[in-house]
Amino acid sequence: MPPSFPRDRFDDVPNGPGRVGAHRGENPHMRGGIVFFWAALATVILIGVGIFGTFVVSGRIVLFPEAQPTPTPTATIDPVLDTSYAVLILNATPETGLATQMKDELIAAGWAADDVLAGEAGSTDFAETTIYYANATDLPAALGLSEVIGGARVVQSDAYQPVDDEATEVDESAALQLTIVIGLDSTAAGAPTPTATTDQ
Repeated sequence: MPPSFPRDRFDDVPNGPGRVGAHRGENPHMRGGIVFFWAALATVILIGVGIFGTFVVSGRIVLFPEAQPTPTPTATIDPVLDTSYAVLILNATPETGLATQMKDELIAAGWAADDVLAGEAGSTDFAETTIYYANATDLPAALGLSEVIGGARVVQSDAYQPVDDEATEVDESAALQLTIVIGLDSTAAGAPTPTATTDQ
């Protein structure tokens, strides 16, 4: 016995010659084009994701870069010509008269003659002319003094500050003092070139 189906509106279509109607199917060529488009799009996306992932893994692309600390600007110290400082000049070279010549330069720059003391150092082979200052607040004056004598190394040290012989401590009352140790670079011959030595 053939299966029975519920009655619908197509059962009322009269039978007659010719075609009453036909269902229109999809164009197979159009359907193939859409499939190809989506397949190509998916391929491009996958390739792009793969390249991006490769760059991330290799470190060429950083997803979450760390914040770089802002460098703190280095404070610059301006030289100050301060003739209120006493100046001790020590000639640490074999060439005589350098301390006196430098004293005359300082007097010409504004120092009082009584505030500048020139003498000889205990050695004659000091390499580089150096200005010594005791406190951080003395640095601008030390730099200014360096400019007056045509340039010198500036070092913080209390090695040449006045000392109370009984207390063996720096005399705070005479703290405003700068010391110039004249080196071989200020002589006529200049600083000697170190000689290369070979261990035997």
